[in-house]
Amino acid sequence: MINSYKTLCILGSGWLGLPLAEHLIKLGYQINASTRTIARLDQLMHIGAAYYIVDITDIKPDISEFLNTECLIINITDKNLQNYKNLITYIEKSPIKQVLFVSSTSVYKNLNREVCEDEHAEQLTSPLYQIEQLFLQNKNFDSTILRFGGLIGFSRQPGRFFSSDKMLEQADAPVNLIHRDDCIGIIQTIIEKQAWGEVFNGCTNSHPSKGEFYTYASSLLGLAAPKCVAKTNSAYKIVSNAKVKRKLAYQFIHPDLMKIKLCG
Repeated sequence: MINSYKTLCILGSGWLGLPLAEHLIKLGYQINASTRTIARLDQLMHIGAAYYIVDITDIKPDISEFLNTECLIINITDKNLQNYKNLITYIEKSPIKQVLFVSSTSVYKNLNREVCEDEHAEQLTSPLYQIEQLFLQNKNFDSTILRFGGLIGFSRQPGRFFSSDKMLEQADAPVNLIHRDDCIGIIQTIIEKQAWGEVFNGCTNSHPSKGEFYTYASSLLGLAAPKCVAKTNSAYKIVSNAKVKRKLAYQFIHPDLMKIKLCG
């Protein structure tokens, strides 16, 4: 650990949050981790995290104990603006000085070209973009937004996303994806390098067409290739990861989707 944090809190301990918590604990951090369900508490206990029930649709006053750290990682799927406004009122009363908000590349418009973080290519009406702005514009703490492409790896096997009898539409459009290993690696790097007040994209170097990639992913599992339907003038975007490599000097574990082994 190369920074002053002793304890971090992670809001959301699902497919990404749970292994993230386990990874950070192995690095020497103490972790406050939240879940909405009692059933997941045993998993958090097993990895050595301090565990809390937190649901931002119905925040309880005891959330203050969970938020008793300097750095908060928000990794939940809720897209209700008012829920985040309510959460921020509690963050403002806490010791938290930095927030890392896990967002999505879905905030970008389909401009049929490459898009990056600093060119104002976002859909201003996107609820997720508006939630990002709540954090970036707040003067009580520093925030960094991390926009991930589609999440793959481990239990998320793209080869199973499209069965042989399901049509793969716009098969000629490029994909923007990222392996969970790199999600965790980028989050760790942001924390270690104290890269606050930034917006970063997280996706692989390569952007094969949907048809190419999902055919390859199916073959890894020994499954039939999906039936691909190309579409003239498909609406798409190619999300650049140049900034995360340049500013954080991050080196991707899985940079090429067409070489990735998706079972791990």
